[in-house]
Amino acid sequence: MVIFSKLVGKRVIGANAYVLGEVTGADVDTEKWQITHLHVSLAEEATRELGFRKPFLGSVVVCLPVDLIQATGDVISLNKSIKELRNLVQPKEHR
Repeated sequence: MVIFSKLVGKRVIGANAYVLGEVTGADVDTEKWQITHLHVSLAEEATRELGFRKPFLGSVVVCLPVDLIQATGDVISLNKSIKELRNLVQPKEHR
């Protein structure tokens, strides 16, 4: 079991060691008390690779389904490459 507060601020790394961004929040299913998605503030390069426009101030935040997580340690490793993520992520907000 992982305490969510320990995930905030962790870097998210895609397959092939691609830095996607940093965890900023989560969506929780309150009926099951389970985290369903992580909110990830994208790095500038990941923003371009995923086809999003970087806002003038702040960053693009996307929701990643937790089933994409391969491992959690010093970083959160995903089981998908940046190309595979293009079809799986949607922007949550600009912050």
